Amino acid sequence: MKFEDKIRVLIVDDSAVMRRIIMTSLMKHSDIEVVGTAANGLLAIEAIKRSSPDIVTLDVEMPEMDGITALREIRKIHPTLPIIMFSSLTQRGAKATMDALTYGASDYVGKPQASSNPADAYKVLEESLIPKIKALCQRESGKVKKASSIKERGAARREALSIPVPEKITTLPSEIASSSSSTKVIRPEGRPLYPVDALCIGVSTGGPAALMKVFELWRTPLTVPIFIVQHMPPKFTTLLAARLTEIGVMPVQEPYDGQEAVAGHAYLAPGGYHLELRRKGTKVFMYLNEDPPENSCRPAVDVLFRSAAKVYGQSLLAVVLTGMGYDGLRGAEDIIRSNGVVLAQDKETSVIWGMPGAIAQADLAEKVLPLEAIPDEILFRTQLK
Repeated sequence: MKFEDKIRVLIVDDSAVMRRIIMTSLMKHSDIEVVGTAANGLLAIEAIKRSSPDIVTLDVEMPEMDGITALREIRKIHPTLPIIMFSSLTQRGAKATMDALTYGASDYVGKPQASSNPADAYKVLEESLIPKIKALCQRESGKVKKASSIKERGAARREALSIPVPEKITTLPSEIASSSSSTKVIRPEGRPLYPVDALCIGVSTGGPAALMKVFELWRTPLTVPIFIVQHMPPKFTTLLAARLTEIGVMPVQEPYDGQEAVAGHAYLAPGGYHLELRRKGTKVFMYLNEDPPENSCRPAVDVLFRSAAKVYGQSLLAVVLTGMGYDGLRGAEDIIRSNGVVLAQDKETSVIWGMPGAIAQADLAEKVLPLEAIPDEILFRTQLK
């Protein structure tokens, strides 16, 4: 592989041992080049100017200038540079990571302990860090294509993305076929838009910032319950729910097993648990389980979508936002078969167009929309009566 085709990585960590572990792990991949290291945020800013990396791994806790402060300074001069935060999976580390994602970090990785077995540390990096580096630095025509920040792209397009509420209800396509399945998913010819009784959202990489944008743009509570699966471990989902409650107009919580769903409330699947919905009479209840991961995820979007399709049928609206992989694809097929509706975020405003791209490429999305247009689209549909 040519030198200029490699993904150029800058490693920022105050631990010399951890820098060496990360570097050794990255150097095993022929398409990755380590272009420098730095021991704190101040040195990282200088290293970025000097080496022009394609992506940065940034430790949260460092002397002189910590990772959060460095991130905010880097974003002033490099709003689109992919940055992966390294933090411990403690309560303190989770809070710092949530702050980082709010301030523009592209993603995060739970930091392996430098004192742990090196083999365990390398496994964590191989399974978590390497795929994210490659996904955030996609290649196009042999060159590295950097992911852009939602904030920067959205600001340039916000005025053009103001969408009017349709004067009359439109009809849906007569046929939507999923390329991921041999079975075609057919909609009745000219089926009108049905009133929406529930909203499901599936999201992964880049999700916290995307969810914050959606909840910020709603000025009034929705008249339906919202169910969300965001790929995150325990503690992180708790903090995300609190952050969404803080910035939005609706309470967001991690549901407890057997809790009744209430309109105007949002429920975020807790890290480590699948979220399923079941109907009892006229009421809908939420149940948590630790069944095996699906698509290597728990919680998994497919689990939520599949159960929601059974409960709400044609009255379900599902939205797939930015994320790596294809979790939600099978569940979206179930929703379409039940005459529900699926929307997907577009490529331009997604940090990674994996999950929404899979929906769009399988022709399961009724609309593929930029992030800033999605809140208004949801609001319009949930107000149909």
